[in-house]
Amino acid sequence: MSFIQTPNSNRLHIALFGRRNSGKSSLVNALAGQDVTLVSDTPGTTTDPVLKAMEIHGIGPCLFIDTPGYDDEGELGKQRVERTLQIVEKTDIALLLCNKENGDIPSDLTEDIHWIELLKKKKIPVIPLVNKADSSDYATLNVSAIEKHTSSSPLFVSAKTGHGIELIRQAIIRCLPEDFDAQSITGTLITEDDLVLLVMPQDVQAPKGRLILPQAQTLRELLDKKCITICCTTDKLPNTLQALSRPPKLIITDSQVFKTVYEQKPKESKLTSFSVLFAAYKGDIDYYVESAKHIENLNKSSCILIAEACTHAPLSEDIGRVKLPRLLKKRIGEELQIDIVSGNDFPPDLSKYSLIIQCGACMFNRKYVLNRIEQAKKQQIPMTNYGIAIAFMNNILDKIEY
Repeated sequence: MSFIQTPNSNRLHIALFGRRNSGKSSLVNALAGQDVTLVSDTPGTTTDPVLKAMEIHGIGPCLFIDTPGYDDEGELGKQRVERTLQIVEKTDIALLLCNKENGDIPSDLTEDIHWIELLKKKKIPVIPLVNKADSSDYATLNVSAIEKHTSSSPLFVSAKTGHGIELIRQAIIRCLPEDFDAQSITGTLITEDDLVLLVMPQDVQAPKGRLILPQAQTLRELLDKKCITICCTTDKLPNTLQALSRPPKLIITDSQVFKTVYEQKPKESKLTSFSVLFAAYKGDIDYYVESAKHIENLNKSSCILIAEACTHAPLSEDIGRVKLPRLLKKRIGEELQIDIVSGNDFPPDLSKYSLIIQCGACMFNRKYVLNRIEQAKKQQIPMTNYGIAIAFMNNILDKIEY
């Protein structure tokens, strides 16, 4: 990821779904204006989701996702369809190609309708498309079945000639989620000219030569809000506070040093953490806070799921794999069972778990995190995040801001 580009997690996720050889990859290339994905007459050329970040006039930063065909066959095809189902969880807007290889709408739309209903059930806006309009007499095609299940007429487009590409852009604008890009990391906690102190440990977990994504994004937002922003490491907190002419209105720290910073902060200063801010920015803060209280009910026979967004190799003193489990076992007992998953891995059956603890999820878009929370709610499993859980275990959850 380039440090001058919008992170993929903050981009509008637009996924293309359809049968094999319906022209999804060609359409992604047409939308991007360049060859970003392989195109072939061989069905099943796209074997894994292909991601392309771009800027679209009137919309802003987007992430287009080309998916394997949902009519794929065989054992390997089944795995490809599973990958496509994973993309559904991250999708903000769906472009669904309803045509066959030659551009015709198939007589049997059962499979397409199943996917349309699946997307609608997830409350994902669906834009139906018929690609390869240059190769068929699309004016005579029967589109009533598509209209019935999508409540809209399909757009007839041609990736080959560029016909209809502008219509897709306009349709995406009409389907933009009302709250898209309305979320703020710091919310209403600060305003212009407020003094904000960021306490950021630079330990073995900190990447060399740069800040981690939540720190960089928060710092950028504070600058955009025209706050007076000061940064320091944990060991320099006393010296930094002493050098300031007035107490900071807000102190934002790493959750793992919550207790240290809380004990040293001025009474007038409010306190939060990057993870807690991202709990509201990416997820459901109220559910996270309520779920954290279930830590009180855990016992030695309980099982906890820790879910990390990152897939990096574990580091010594890693917060998700070392520090948080250590804190939990110290409180509850060494017999406590803890499962850890990373990246897109997330068990469909959560029934064995007494609690789920998600990371700040800076690498995921909000849609995906909310879908995980919804999955937990449906199975009546409490779910919180790193920062909220650590604040609760340090007995300061009622003393921090979110």
